[in-house]
Amino acid sequence: MTIFGRIIRILGGLVSVAVIFLAITIGWLIQSKQGPAEGIFFATIFPLLSFKLPATIIGHGRMSGVEPVPEKLMPHERPEHEMFLDLPFGQRMPMNGLGMCCRPTAYDDELVKRTTLWYLMLGGRLIDTAHIYLNHKAVGHGIQEAQERGIAREEIFVTSKHWPRMFGYETTKQLVPTFLKELGVDYIDLLLMHAPAGMLMPSIKSSECSEKKLSNKQCREETWRALDELRQQGLLRNIGVSNFGKHHLQELQEMKLPSPIAVNQITYNPWAPDYQVETFEYCQEQNIAVTAYASLGGFLQKSKAESTVVLSELSESYNKTVAQIMLRWAIQKGAAVIPGTGNPKHMRENLAAYEFEISEDDMKRIAELRNDEEAKKYFYMEPPKE
Repeated sequence: MTIFGRIIRILGGLVSVAVIFLAITIGWLIQSKQGPAEGIFFATIFPLLSFKLPATIIGHGRMSGVEPVPEKLMPHERPEHEMFLDLPFGQRMPMNGLGMCCRPTAYDDELVKRTTLWYLMLGGRLIDTAHIYLNHKAVGHGIQEAQERGIAREEIFVTSKHWPRMFGYETTKQLVPTFLKELGVDYIDLLLMHAPAGMLMPSIKSSECSEKKLSNKQCREETWRALDELRQQGLLRNIGVSNFGKHHLQELQEMKLPSPIAVNQITYNPWAPDYQVETFEYCQEQNIAVTAYASLGGFLQKSKAESTVVLSELSESYNKTVAQIMLRWAIQKGAAVIPGTGNPKHMRENLAAYEFEISEDDMKRIAELRNDEEAKKYFYMEPPKE
């Protein structure tokens, strides 16, 4: 056999092993009782990317990264200059929250409970989670302990999200009440459709929508109708969307249901591409509040953002961290922010974004970053077209 033939044979063997491994992995995800397959994948991959064994493999309570909350810690006052976004039915959503996704400590139940409790005890009040994050119960335990320490449920704003593979009228009506049970609450302040369709594979729909042979548009409409009814029943205070483009928003608005779109949660930071800026501006025109995720550059690009010359200069000028500058920029643009951390020191720093103001000229300097060549190197996942 020639050397070339041997190489082909070896490569063929490696491909076979990879296919078998992939098949086993997919089977494990599908058969697992831990939650949605996509959620298990993310809960596994994010810790591994940080060279940590995930709770999906070693079990909950065995990871490190969030220190215990002292038993004698008393609740801190809410931030003195706290800011809010007005929602359609009279509620006000804090503009500075805590994201419960996309880092190793967001997928271990004990660490999630500690993180939630720390944040609430330090004065924060907006918790952002999702069904696919697999941490509803742990977030709920943190909220419950915060209530036991003197923080009223009415002060806490809970956001969760409904994953596209679970869309459909009947599926939504059956599934959403389980979110409340998992969180241990009587109502959810804001529930979002997590995306207009599967972000990676839009053609894969929920079982219900597939059986009914619904298009993605029809599937969204059926889901929105169910959410509207659940809001009118009192299970949800507000309903909204996430990762929706302008045309997706317009489709729901054309339904003219009693519940308007309260919020659109999108990737938004100084490097946002044109389509995202267009969506942001449309939301502002339509009185749809915007929550910005990845406001610090995102999981894969945070270090790049922190080394940006303009932001470093402003950090020194204002005597604030680069993260605080970026959070304050988004807040002043009119977006709520939900930076994720399990570190109490960083929580305090993030909440301190309420305490200063960026000048108009410096706001423009930051906004101009999107015209820089570096902006083209940032990764954004564009919403599905259909």
